[in-house]
Amino acid sequence: MTPDIIEDETFTKISAAAIVGHKRTYENCAFVNCDLSYAHLSGMVFIGCRFEDCNLSLAQLADTGLQDLHFKDCKLSGADFSKSRDFLFEVNFENCILDNAIFYKKKNKGAKFKDCSMVETDFTEADLTDAHFNNCNLNRAFFSRTILKNADLRTSYNFTIDPDNNNLKKARFSAHGLAGLLAKYDIRIEG
Repeated sequence: MTPDIIEDETFTKISAAAIVGHKRTYENCAFVNCDLSYAHLSGMVFIGCRFEDCNLSLAQLADTGLQDLHFKDCKLSGADFSKSRDFLFEVNFENCILDNAIFYKKKNKGAKFKDCSMVETDFTEADLTDAHFNNCNLNRAFFSRTILKNADLRTSYNFTIDPDNNNLKKARFSAHGLAGLLAKYDIRIEG
């Protein structure tokens, strides 16, 4: 019988079938080069885990605990984080593909997004206070009633954020990002 709590293990090149169907907790585990695309991870809990070179595209995350997770070089296209558990939710990403991912109403204060593609990612009503978007492509990413207090978007690009519809208090932007903040006014910025 497989234990309900798995700690300090590394899983390499496993498929979704190896872990789905079990309501396990993975603590301080590493998942390397795993194909978890379309996996039903419902009811599972991941604490302090890291995922490297994994495919989690369209993974089902309903009622999944995601606490202090780090994703590096992963594909998470279409992942719906909004359905995962709110309790201690914390996810960070480096060099990941998060196109069409959903963070609707998620609280992920201090999140780090580094070198990520976030095309058409949905951040509606998310709390991203103190988040860092370092060199991220936010083309057509959706920000509506999003809390971006003290967020850092200075090196990110292709975003359109309506300052009247989002909380941007003390958020940081570079001069090249001004066009994305003024897009609703249909003005031309030159130079």
